[in-house]
Amino acid sequence: MRVLVTGGAGFIGSHLCEFLVRQHHDVTVLDELSTGSVANLASCLDAGTVRLVEGSILDRDLVSECVRGKDAVFHLAAAVGVHTIVDSPLQSLRVNLYGTENVVEAAVTHGVPFGIASTSEVYGKNDADGLCEDADRVLGSPLLSRWSYAAAKGLDELVAHTRAAETGTPCVSYRLFNIVGPRQTGRYGMVLPRFVAQALRHEPITVYGDGTQRRCFGSVYDVVPAMVELLGTSAAHGRAVNLGGREETTILGLAEMVKDCTGSTSDIRTVPYDVAYGSGFEDMRRRMPDLTLAHELIGYTARYGLDDIVRSVVGAARRADQTRSKAGAQRVGEAFGHGELVA
Repeated sequence: MRVLVTGGAGFIGSHLCEFLVRQHHDVTVLDELSTGSVANLASCLDAGTVRLVEGSILDRDLVSECVRGKDAVFHLAAAVGVHTIVDSPLQSLRVNLYGTENVVEAAVTHGVPFGIASTSEVYGKNDADGLCEDADRVLGSPLLSRWSYAAAKGLDELVAHTRAAETGTPCVSYRLFNIVGPRQTGRYGMVLPRFVAQALRHEPITVYGDGTQRRCFGSVYDVVPAMVELLGTSAAHGRAVNLGGREETTILGLAEMVKDCTGSTSDIRTVPYDVAYGSGFEDMRRRMPDLTLAHELIGYTARYGLDDIVRSVVGAARRADQTRSKAGAQRVGEAFGHGELVA
């Protein structure tokens, strides 16, 4: 099967590409590399199993060219991260709205089944005990950039499913609940890799807000296979499906887990939202998915617990630090004409 993954050089996208390659699919990635990285695809690119097209989903002609002749499209390219959305709300809206429209139009024009990555953010401030796919959306003021991502992703789903229904093109929306794992960066506000980086440096672990807000974290290793299986499941077409984990924790609790796992001497400090993000920032107290539909459709079960997830992220961060240290030592050795330094 010939597959296009937009945003394939990103965190989830790169794991999806690796999974598709293991399933012997022919994979093309479209990514402008603004938040993704070629390094995330290094093994696939070195092996020649993935073709990378560097470009933007805002380029309608390029998107159409990439979609033409494919058997499936997974649309993951987006402006991501709380900091990105708060700091650049208009550009984030353009990417998330116009970019998704370009991908959807290309997919329906060429008759290619497609899945789009949505988010639990679409539920807004609804803190019900287990959010099912038809739960009400409770958003804050449209004048607060904090809610622009949720608004855009909700419209993305509407555009995708309306055009899919009009044309009979198979489509699935994946509502992702705090998906984490190796390669995720804390640069744009993602909480777990940020905690891990701080803990490994023995710096204060900074918890935004009072830390009592509750979340469920899902493993990328659970979610990626489910995304592929759902797009191949006719009963899922035309649906939005929650994907994530079931193990709930407070953010303070997550910080404690990271500190214990790393053996860090870091203090855990709370930082008011207005200091972290500016005045007027709002957050939801709880966000927990109801995963019943995913289980009914494909037997989805979250296999990886939070302990497993934290250990995998810590392990990956330590390996990355070791690689950077070795590369730095090699550069020093070369600068002095000694070749690689060996400890």
